[in-house]
Amino acid sequence: MAYGFLFSFRGEGPARAALKVAGVAILAAIAFATGGPWLLWAALLASAFGDAFLAGKPERWLLPGMAAFFLAHVFYVIVFWQMGQGGAGGWPVKAAQAALVLGGAAYIFWLSPSLGKMRVPVIVYGAVILMMGAAAFELPFANWLVALGALMFIASDALLANELFHRPAGEAARKLPSIALWFLYFFGQAAITLGVTGLPV
Repeated sequence: MAYGFLFSFRGEGPARAALKVAGVAILAAIAFATGGPWLLWAALLASAFGDAFLAGKPERWLLPGMAAFFLAHVFYVIVFWQMGQGGAGGWPVKAAQAALVLGGAAYIFWLSPSLGKMRVPVIVYGAVILMMGAAAFELPFANWLVALGALMFIASDALLANELFHRPAGEAARKLPSIALWFLYFFGQAAITLGVTGLPV
């Protein structure tokens, strides 16, 4: 809450970076302490590293941050596939997956003119996060919290991409999008953690 309302829209600084990293690091500790699968807390730790990179200057640390989150999504895909064996199926799930992938591809295409040299990394990253969302849709309905968290994570990345690549150059971070981005991201990760570990909501 403190990071979202007080720090998310401010410039770089050690206090801001520490608070940002602490949020998901705490979720990783919860996942570990409650006996969650190692891929879950590994995904959360990779996300915390990504948060640390993205707390710095984007022109220097964006690629390492994307690489850390790419790894986190790979871990999530494996976790969701393992959980989803014998889970949801049928045409409604396939339709939702198709809508997610087509919508994500359309969004990346819309961003494409603004991406420059980041076009290929963004396309590769976009593919893995959409795969993560599609894998979450395969889960049984009892795991709806995981699917919701995955969608929130995707929405936060869509907002982040807009802020990084579509905002006019030199313009300061905007307050409301920064707050919305953080809460979608953090509570999306929290929903995934709670859903996978089975902790009470």
